[in-house]
Amino acid sequence: MVHISGSAVLVTGANRGIGRALVEEALSRGARRVYAGTREPWTHPDTRVTPLTLDITDSDQIRSAVGAVESLDVLVNNAGIALYDDLDDRSAIERQLVVNLFGPFEMARAFQPLLARSKGAIVNNLSLAALAPMPITPAYSISKAAAFSLTQSLRVRVADQGVTVHAVLTGPTDTDMNRGFDIPKTAPEAVARAIFDGVEKGEEEIFPDPISQAIADGWRNGVVKALEREFAQLAGTPIPDEATR
Repeated sequence: MVHISGSAVLVTGANRGIGRALVEEALSRGARRVYAGTREPWTHPDTRVTPLTLDITDSDQIRSAVGAVESLDVLVNNAGIALYDDLDDRSAIERQLVVNLFGPFEMARAFQPLLARSKGAIVNNLSLAALAPMPITPAYSISKAAAFSLTQSLRVRVADQGVTVHAVLTGPTDTDMNRGFDIPKTAPEAVARAIFDGVEKGEEEIFPDPISQAIADGWRNGVVKALEREFAQLAGTPIPDEATR
């Protein structure tokens, strides 16, 4: 299991909301270095923070970030977008897949060698919408469901390298994304604490707020999780020449 104290942590989307709270929480837990990935230039007063100009949809910026990171113990794929749509426009799905699915995929692939060296962790900040779609954001829900499947798949593929992969299934959080909704929301600072608590405990799925915690036991003891474990036994099975049907 990974501990934040003394570790090097990279957080994407680090200048606001949960991302900024994760930076502060990592510092408070004694991280020796926090790489803060943001799309626009950003500064932080703590000398342990290294800002990175990092658009996770830009392959050149990802490569530059890899070159700037000396070592890495925890990669937190936090950056994401949420657009309102009614499934009438395919481009809404594509735009969110680019950020919410392919962004974390490219980040995980790029930093996998460093994480394998440290026996580190990949943390994908998803949403309860990954488990059940939100009617007002169906394209967002599709992208998060795909990112959850990516997380589960990565978990199996990198296990033999000693890298753990964690899915954060957040409920409503008090960030810009949920501004205007008159619903119970959890402070991003509380969510950040719960995320790192979950990583340090080795939880594969992290439920970081009261609403998500209400389904935690049901998920961990449910048939879907059991099926994931069963399928994981197929890791290392030779792939047939033709794997279509």
